[in-house]
Order: sequence, then C-alpha cells, then structure tokens
Amino acid sequence: MTSFLRRINFASAALAQVKDGTAAASHPAAALRGRTDALRSAALALLSIRFIQGFIYWGGGSRRFIYAPAKLDPNAASWMANKLQSAMPGALLGTDQLIAYLLHHFYFLYSSLILFSAAELITGLLLITGLLTRAAALVSIGLSVMLMLMFGWQGATCIDEWTMAACNSAIGATLMLGGSGAFSLDNALLARRPALAGRPWFRWMSGALPLPMRSEPFQRVAVAALAATVIFSVATYDYLRGSVVTPFHGGPVSPSKHHLSLTDGVLLPNGAVRFHAYLDGGTPAAPSNVMTAVLKSIDGSVLEQWDGTALSHLPASAIANEFSYNRFASGPFGLRAQMGAMATITLPAASVSDTGNLSRAATLQLRTVNGNVFNVRIRTE
Repeated sequence: MTSFLRRINFASAALAQVKDGTAAASHPAAALRGRTDALRSAALALLSIRFIQGFIYWGGGSRRFIYAPAKLDPNAASWMANKLQSAMPGALLGTDQLIAYLLHHFYFLYSSLILFSAAELITGLLLITGLLTRAAALVSIGLSVMLMLMFGWQGATCIDEWTMAACNSAIGATLMLGGSGAFSLDNALLARRPALAGRPWFRWMSGALPLPMRSEPFQRVAVAALAATVIFSVATYDYLRGSVVTPFHGGPVSPSKHHLSLTDGVLLPNGAVRFHAYLDGGTPAAPSNVMTAVLKSIDGSVLEQWDGTALSHLPASAIANEFSYNRFASGPFGLRAQMGAMATITLPAASVSDTGNLSRAATLQLRTVNGNVFNVRIRTE
C-alpha cells in the first residue's frame, strides 16, 4: 500500500507539469494539483455508486453468459426474445418497430442480444474496477436510454423498469463528469505511467484526472448533462404515469391489465370468421386467456358461439402467429396469448351453421377469463 501511495504522489507531481489551460497563470501547478485533489475527494464520495452501477450491469450480463445461459438459448423457455417481445406494445420512439424487425430476422436478433449482453458485462466490469471509467459511464448512459425506451412502461405498481433506467442514466452522467480518481485501475495505471497525464485520450476516457477543459466550459457541460437527464426522466415519467403536469394515470399501455386489439374481422363464405388479434397491454408474468367468442348481429342477437372447449381445440393451422416467440395458442381452457403476441385467427363454422343467417353478422366479441370484453366489427368477404 505504501508503494502504491508513493506512485500516486509521483503521478501527481508529474501531473503538475502538464499544461491544460485550466490553472491560473501565476501558479498553474498548484491550481491543477488543487483540482486533482478535489477530483479525488469527489471520486471517494462516488465510490459506492460507481461500484453498484457497475454491479448492476455486470449482473445483467453475467446472468446470461455465466449463471443462466438459457436466456441466450433460442430453444429455452427463458430465451431473451420472449422478454423483448413482451416490451414491444409500450416501447417508445420507434423502438417497437426496431423490436418487430429483430423478431422477424433471427440472426440480427441473436447478434443484438449477444452484443447488448456483452456491453452490459464489459461496462459493468470496467465501472467496478474503475478502468476507462468515463467511457464506460457513457456506454452505461446509452444502455439506460435504450432500456428506458423499450421497457420503461413495465412495472404494475412502481414502474420498476423506469425507476431503474432513470437512476442508472443519472448515475452514468455523474460518473462521466466526476471520474474515478480513487481506488480505481485508472489511477493505478496513471501512477505506473505518469506520461499518460499528457495524453488527451486518457484524460477523456479514464477517470483519474479532471476533464481537459476550463472551469466555465466544464460547468456548461455539467448543466447540459443535468438538463438532458432531468428532461428525459421527467418527460418519460409524465408520459407513462402523469403526476407532473397531468393527473396520475395508468399509462398509454397498461402494465397490469391485459388488453386485446382486434382488427380485420371477416366473415368467410364458408361461415368461418377470421380476425387479427394483438395482446398489446398487461403483464408478461401471466398469459391472457380467451374463454368465449360470440358472433353477433346488428341487433345484438347471437348468431354463433365458440366456448372454451371449442377454442381449446382450435388446430394450429387456424392460428397464424406473426412472431415465433410469444404466441397465441390453444390452451386447456380456451385461447391463450402471451404478452406481445400477434396473430391472425380463424374460427371454424359450426357444422349446423346457417350461412345465410350469418350474413347478418356485425360484431365478433371475445371474453377473457377476467370478464373483459373486446369487440371487432365484421365485414363479409
């Protein structure tokens, strides 16, 4: 430890000889040393959040690569594509379209999941050890923003995903500005190679030294980081839950109550009914179960009905899923759908159906196990 501290002092002495334009003209070495001491004190104060920020991302990556590799196994039930698809209904700023594209292109999907997981693993390790701290913190901000846009709407009680992403983005911004001058590999590397103090890339990417800019530009950068963090976090919170400039609400997409969007209802010439269904709201923790389907006329009379037994025996050919992961399928008590599932479903005509009478069909009504009802208008093909 004594040898390590001696190296730190030697590095500080070498740093005093570096001209970075931040010190007063009369005593540049003393002023720069003062800034370095202040940075070290700040880094000591930030040590806890640097470690925990790193451990959060390390944990995310290590679960997939080391402790629960089934998350990266396309044949496993815990395959990450299922989680990604469950986020699609509430994803923001076009990331829902990005998710849909990846789900339709397996090699891009698999590569993206591997790269994202590797980025989490490496970023976490760099932050824990304090190596290239500012670069790692910048990457962590990018990861937090992507997680916010994709998963921020989820969490039925405390919007858990938003809370995690908001905190991580703020911590990343703080570490990017404050660095890691204490108990870090950046500092040890500088102690071993004092000449790095004069390398611009080291000043920008590591956390052992102040950023190479004057006090006033640094203040502007810090205020800009604050403004970006606050605006992004508060704006997404207001959009997802209100309680800022609007009353509290459950969000444009409910994270707790399942919702089915039904479109393109068609009565086929043989009496079968075809429609498109999308489970675009609710928790991914449990599937939605459709127990009955009723075809009604304009006056509300029942023309045809499919109960739970009929729905549970629908053949696979009657359900054309758009994605290979979360799907609509026949379940033990009716039609079952996982979060984000999207499919075109055909209900067969009953053997005793009067196709002439069915021509009066106006609405198809689905009822779930929770008693929720969803309707779609029916047109004749």
